[in-house]
Amino acid sequence: MKKAWKILGVALSLIGIFTATPNADAKRKNEPEKILYIPHDNRPVVVEQTIEVIERAGYKVITPPKEILGSREDFGNPDRLWEWLDRNTKKDIKAAVISSDAMLYGSLISSRKHNYDKQLILERAELFRDFRKKNKKLPIYVFGSIMRTPRNALSSGYEEPDYYRHYGANIFRYTALIDKLEVEGLTPRENKEIVFLQKLIPERALNDWQERREKNFEANEKLIDMANEKIFDCLLLGRDDNAPFSQTHMEGRNLAKYGEKITKNRYQTIAGIDEMGLILLTRAIHDHTNDKTSVFVSYNTGAGGKTIPTYSDESIDDSINAEFLALGANRVYDASRADFILAVNTNPDGKTYEAISPLNNSIAREGTNSFVNSVQSYLNSGAKVSVADISFANGADNAMLEKLKNQKMLFKLHSYAGWNTATNSTGSALSTGILAKKMSSNDKNQLLFTRYLDDWAYQANIRNIVSAQLNWINGEGYYNSLDEKKYDAAAWCEQMLTYFVKNNFSEVRLKDKIRVQFPWNRMFESEISFE
Repeated sequence: MKKAWKILGVALSLIGIFTATPNADAKRKNEPEKILYIPHDNRPVVVEQTIEVIERAGYKVITPPKEILGSREDFGNPDRLWEWLDRNTKKDIKAAVISSDAMLYGSLISSRKHNYDKQLILERAELFRDFRKKNKKLPIYVFGSIMRTPRNALSSGYEEPDYYRHYGANIFRYTALIDKLEVEGLTPRENKEIVFLQKLIPERALNDWQERREKNFEANEKLIDMANEKIFDCLLLGRDDNAPFSQTHMEGRNLAKYGEKITKNRYQTIAGIDEMGLILLTRAIHDHTNDKTSVFVSYNTGAGGKTIPTYSDESIDDSINAEFLALGANRVYDASRADFILAVNTNPDGKTYEAISPLNNSIAREGTNSFVNSVQSYLNSGAKVSVADISFANGADNAMLEKLKNQKMLFKLHSYAGWNTATNSTGSALSTGILAKKMSSNDKNQLLFTRYLDDWAYQANIRNIVSAQLNWINGEGYYNSLDEKKYDAAAWCEQMLTYFVKNNFSEVRLKDKIRVQFPWNRMFESEISFE
């Protein structure tokens, strides 16, 4: 099956919006420089879609075969990944961007469910030291996760150990109270609640969950030690889905303190995880070219940068500042001095909602017009504008994009992202915006179309519609385990995507059939391609 990131350029005819950039096109005639990349699993968003951005910027990404990357069912194989890394790190590789979760556990999912002995995990971590000795001059960038603390089984996507289905909400609340106890203390009622939760959660389940986290914590400490020894050029530890009070937040605080003497451009804990491969690939290019990009951040009216998004433990402005440090980019506070504007679409009330919420319709809400008007104003002034769409989690803002469409601004943007968590979107929009200056107009607009298909068409609309109709499809299966319903659900999505393109993109003429697959046998993410 061909992938969308490989063939969008030939699958589409986009009328009147692509003009070649001669310098960028000429560069592609030369042999592209190579970057080695090991993602933390095989999902399209961290493999194909991430690679698409880097390759459209003129680089070649060397990545392992998907069959040795972890999936939802197959936790991956660290030994084979280390072997692949050794075989493929050649003299022409300019940098290596590596997931520590893949190399220690096999994948991000495996980091949450494995039964590896602690000693084995630490021995695998030591292999990074050996890798550095073999590649003394190679820039090495590593990203890993601080284990997440989902609010309940549903929000976990059923990707935690089985007992989380029954006790997940209780475990989340228990660890949130432990964290709060350390930070600011508890009320008498909360002290009683902790005692009650300790009795309610089976000891075996809580011990299993905490023991695995302790292994992850110690492995991350070892990685921080290596960052301090300059084994890595940069180490990012992502606070996977978390909250202001949670086990993830508590471990993040302690790991930040553990590495507090290391400069932040070399080591940080940072909110998020899935965007970090793209962030560090962009950082590798930044460092390789000795480039410095200046960006001005503009928020919607209201809470703006003070917004604490769902799935995060800090304000979005703090997260964006951390992303600037990770990328090696400069934040400027005068828009006239910026290479581009990062316009962040927040809700004035400072809340984020789910994209499948009834609130996410095409009717302008408070703040919709002001945000679109600010984007229009920047574009009219000649500025380049990237949009990080975070008013809704796990999908785009329908009302905002509808207005951009009506005012013919969709393909005037520099970059766009509105997928999954807020930091997934800000990190992606910022990284793609930084690299867009290396791209032709055609490449930039193909990336925009990729995101519109996924974040807007599928995540914010079609996913919800087809999910509600799964009972109409014969066979066994449901949202999180499609099974026998998978192929019929995909066919419906293909029809709806085709209809969505015809009705929302007057610039686009489809030459090939849209194909949809569900690589993780669930509707949360799709793989959109053409044939």
